[in-house]
Amino acid sequence: MTLREELCSLAEPAYGDFQAKLMPGVPRQRILGVRLPQLRRIAARIARSGGSLPEAGQGAFVEEVMLEGMVLGRLKDRPTEELLALTAAFVPKIDSWAVCDTFCAGLIWVPRRREEVWAFLQPYFDSGEEYPARFAAVMAMDYFFTGEYFAPALERLAAIRPEAYYTRMAVAWAYSMAYVQRPQQTLPYLSGERLPLWTRRKALQKILESRRITPEQREEILSLRAGLPRRG
Repeated sequence: MTLREELCSLAEPAYGDFQAKLMPGVPRQRILGVRLPQLRRIAARIARSGGSLPEAGQGAFVEEVMLEGMVLGRLKDRPTEELLALTAAFVPKIDSWAVCDTFCAGLIWVPRRREEVWAFLQPYFDSGEEYPARFAAVMAMDYFFTGEYFAPALERLAAIRPEAYYTRMAVAWAYSMAYVQRPQQTLPYLSGERLPLWTRRKALQKILESRRITPEQREEILSLRAGLPRRG
């Protein structure tokens, strides 16, 4: 059985319909409807066996692209230069928030190579393209809201300027998570003019949806939101 045949055998059309609603920019015919736990099991098997990285061809199913990224994320014993080269080749294949976020979350080799990965990410923060910039934002949130990288991550996120929806949402999400972790360090970005108004509004909304803030912090965020201009 080929890898594609295995994926097709695991496909659930109803789940594919549900996924298609969450990824409006992706044609329905590119979504098989394979659940993430099943993809992760396949990725673990491929990585464990030392098999070659599965490559998503032109017109590939979303799940094939996800699987390629998941296997790449598990290649923890490869040299850093090789992993970063494979990552650079993968990023142009990201064409949805789901592929982006799943890929970022699965890069288990990043925490031990933060210095090299941080340097690698810098051009992506300045990208004018929707998903490369989202990739940088999600990577910052997943791996660099820690230690000495926290402040530089906030700064680089503030410099992201693509107007594309999924980029802006990732930046807002990142600042909401930053506030939960280090509120006083994050607050100046939410209360000042460093961020576009739309991004600040969305970040404040996401903070208010969190169950990890105190009643006092909720009042603080509500006050900030009330003071925002009505438009922008």
